[in-house]
Amino acid sequence: MRFLLAFLALFLAAPALAQSPAVAEASSPSGTLKLSVMLNGEGRIGYAVSRGNQPVINESHLGFLFTDAPQMLRNFVLRDTARRSFDETWQQPWGEWKNVRDRHEELALTFQEKDKLQRKMLVRFRLFDNAVSFRYEFPEQPNLKTARIAEELTQFNMADLGEAWWAPAFESNREEYLYNHTPIDGIGTAQTPFTMKLRSGLHVAIHEAALVDYSGMNVARVQDGNLKAVLTPSSSGAKVVREAPFTTPWRVILITADAPSLYHANTVFLNLNEPNKLGDVSWVKPQKYVGVWWGMHLDTQSWASGAKHGATTAYTKKMIDFAAANGFRGVLVEGWNKGWDGDWFATGDEFSFTEPYPDYDLPFLSWYGKKKGVHIIGHHETSANIANYERQLGAGLDYAKSMDFEAIKTGYVADAGGVQAIGPDGAKTFEWHEGQVMSRHHLKVVTEAAKRHIAINAHEPIKDTGLRRTYPNWVSREGQRGMEYNAWGSPKNPPHYDAELVFTRMLGGPMDFTPGVLSLMGRGNTPIPSTLARQLAYYVVLYSPIQMAADLPENYAANPGPFQFIKDVAVDWDDSRMLAGEVGKYAVFARKERGKPTWFMGGLTDEEGRNLDLPLSFLDPGKRYRAEIYRDGEGADFRTNPRAFAIDKKVLRSTDRLALRMAPGGGFAVRLVEIGR
Repeated sequence: MRFLLAFLALFLAAPALAQSPAVAEASSPSGTLKLSVMLNGEGRIGYAVSRGNQPVINESHLGFLFTDAPQMLRNFVLRDTARRSFDETWQQPWGEWKNVRDRHEELALTFQEKDKLQRKMLVRFRLFDNAVSFRYEFPEQPNLKTARIAEELTQFNMADLGEAWWAPAFESNREEYLYNHTPIDGIGTAQTPFTMKLRSGLHVAIHEAALVDYSGMNVARVQDGNLKAVLTPSSSGAKVVREAPFTTPWRVILITADAPSLYHANTVFLNLNEPNKLGDVSWVKPQKYVGVWWGMHLDTQSWASGAKHGATTAYTKKMIDFAAANGFRGVLVEGWNKGWDGDWFATGDEFSFTEPYPDYDLPFLSWYGKKKGVHIIGHHETSANIANYERQLGAGLDYAKSMDFEAIKTGYVADAGGVQAIGPDGAKTFEWHEGQVMSRHHLKVVTEAAKRHIAINAHEPIKDTGLRRTYPNWVSREGQRGMEYNAWGSPKNPPHYDAELVFTRMLGGPMDFTPGVLSLMGRGNTPIPSTLARQLAYYVVLYSPIQMAADLPENYAANPGPFQFIKDVAVDWDDSRMLAGEVGKYAVFARKERGKPTWFMGGLTDEEGRNLDLPLSFLDPGKRYRAEIYRDGEGADFRTNPRAFAIDKKVLRSTDRLALRMAPGGGFAVRLVEIGR
């Protein structure tokens, strides 16, 4: 009887195997992933994906709804099939890896409706050994000159259930939510990227690549494991309006055996974007920076003018001196420009991007900083009033160039749906941060900045979909909860959040998390849920080519030991290895400094302490390395003893192993300097 019950349970848990007949099939280069494309009896296009003999995506349908035309969903026939193999290795001007291999198999299928409209749609699939991707392509045709897309009917029908980590979409605080950890059949409407661990152990993440002139994709559960795309809304009714011919962004499904492999698969998003369009980008400078910033979040300084104004000539000069003395290239200054007085959050109408406050002598500070090898990082907060910003964009960027800005941090603080834009009729509209209007806006800012050799670090941004390959001056962005939530947030970021962030938001690309708060104190001396060593680990674990030392200078002076690692750590890498990790639990990395033999290691954990025994086989054989180890001290715990901290030094080789203890809420950081044979 028990055998029968067990058999029935297994049978009921098994995915449905019946699917429509395949019209085309393809495999990834090593045969790891297999794709079937089918047409069912209604002429609906479907696809299915398996890894080995294990189904991952059951038959999932494709199509579109329009606001002014019949849907494209049924009555398709296959008209043409094309295949291509591709394998090349290209170099990033900056990044987690200097060399990126793009190896994939491509299957392009042209479908046409059988009815009187006879509209055509090409679906292009690219299969990597760790991902399946596809996009829609609409050729020029008489019965679809302008596509007004009401919704994209893309499905992801999971063949197996399991657990998921996802942040809710369409809520007021944009992307800045803690992750929900639920069963897959408990997903609501999720932002991408989001990640799933199937019962089989496979790791799957869904995201998109090359989001250009289109609405951002979210994913909602229909029932059980059946998920569907949901495009970000628009004020115009249609979520996307495009003239044919055009292509959509790539829909990407990462599929790997474990969590470290999932993280490494993020190169797929780069490979699905066009190569660099900017030419020589040697002017893009990966760097560390300090800033007139953390004091505002502590409420000891203000963005607005007055007695607490942070962006003064005297204070910025002090920050330039601090940056120069400690090897930082940049000083971010927020609140420098007119417009912060009053309720700037409500409208953003008053922001000027060419007029400093009277107590901020920007020409002098630019000259003074340049004399010391330090550049001001500009700040363009817009309150998501892009109508005001775009009117001033050319002048604002010209002014920034004249002040020798190498980078600008843009900001779009507003509730979701609160972007103020100008519509085609000249009237003001209200848009979403990840709608088509903002997709166009961000690229306008990035390309105009590139003309002036200025890099862009966008906050409250549109999601990262790999466009930094095409526009390498788009160096970083925010797009999730950063360190500021530990200053004033309630709740603050719990330790497990960072271990979720690595396998969700960080799959998309660099994040300006703003780490390095060695005081471990937020506003009102409220504790930050972190050990001292964990603040150092962020620099290795959470990648960005522009990294902030976010704390106040006096707190670095009070902590010279850990501050030394922040001064030493690199921001640009030849190679990156994830040595160990589990979603929401812990993550451990090793990264090799760009152009140097020096390696850095970093790891962080959730609320549980962990013992690590790490291989060092990534080091060059036969070489000796001086290891400078910054770790949690005896009795460290983020709740009760966060400042327990130790620094060790030893000589290590590639044949050695490194044993470390990460305290609850803790971490570690290591610098490995080659010292010969």
